[in-house]
Amino acid sequence: MTTTLISASDLAARLQGPDLRIFDVRHDLADHAAGRRAYEQGHIPGARYLDHETELAAARTGKNGRHPLPARADLAALMAAHGVAPRTLVVAYDASGGMFAAHLWWMLRWLGHERVAVLDGGWQAWTAAGLPVSADAPPAVPAGQAAAGVPLVETVDAEAVLANLSRPAFTVLDARAANRYRGEVEPMDPVAGHIPGALNRPNGENLRPDGQFKSPAELRAEFTALLGERDPQTVVHQCGSGITACHNLLAMEIAGLSGSRLYPGSWSEWCSDPARPVATGA
Repeated sequence: MTTTLISASDLAARLQGPDLRIFDVRHDLADHAAGRRAYEQGHIPGARYLDHETELAAARTGKNGRHPLPARADLAALMAAHGVAPRTLVVAYDASGGMFAAHLWWMLRWLGHERVAVLDGGWQAWTAAGLPVSADAPPAVPAGQAAAGVPLVETVDAEAVLANLSRPAFTVLDARAANRYRGEVEPMDPVAGHIPGALNRPNGENLRPDGQFKSPAELRAEFTALLGERDPQTVVHQCGSGITACHNLLAMEIAGLSGSRLYPGSWSEWCSDPARPVATGA
């Protein structure tokens, strides 16, 4: 069973099978209601909607980033309420090249759930294949037994990233667009620039023109060209608020470069403290 991607045809073949939960996480960072509107207009049959602002993030303090992680116990309770059990295959999809789906994929692995995959190509791949679409509410399901187990992925916090500047132990990889990384524009956060020493890999580079992920060999070659001889376990992913960073983390897993970590607070948390240094340019 894949733990990274699932194709539209493979998912379609499993729709009537047991132990499957599909989550629609379509979202728009500029219009927080857009994802639910899209879901209500049509979704993969049986899919359940999860909101990245209200269900997949904790309360914002102004200092903990734009999408702070919920408590693991809260995430476990949310999954259990949707009928997720330890053997459930969870499939996430969006309409944004997989960036929101990859975030849920990472969150489930952070919870300790192994059987989770991203629909490769997302909503566009599903509809392009002429597969069934429904506007019906998903059926009621009995509560599952999802629990916060041993995390399958690791995180670092702002203090660790700050300490790393003077005592380098890992490499930060920024998933934002190159112009945001360089500090030329900043549409989301109050400060432009990047964490000093961070490398840049815009997450859109992980995809083919059709919106599906590049092959494992292509991804491995591209990440290796950027990271050189660095051990994947010494790579820490970062973006604006911890979402698109997961896209790079997923891409490295697809490439067989396993074990990299996430800085969940990312730039939105980092730049909230003026004492933390900021770099600009390439």
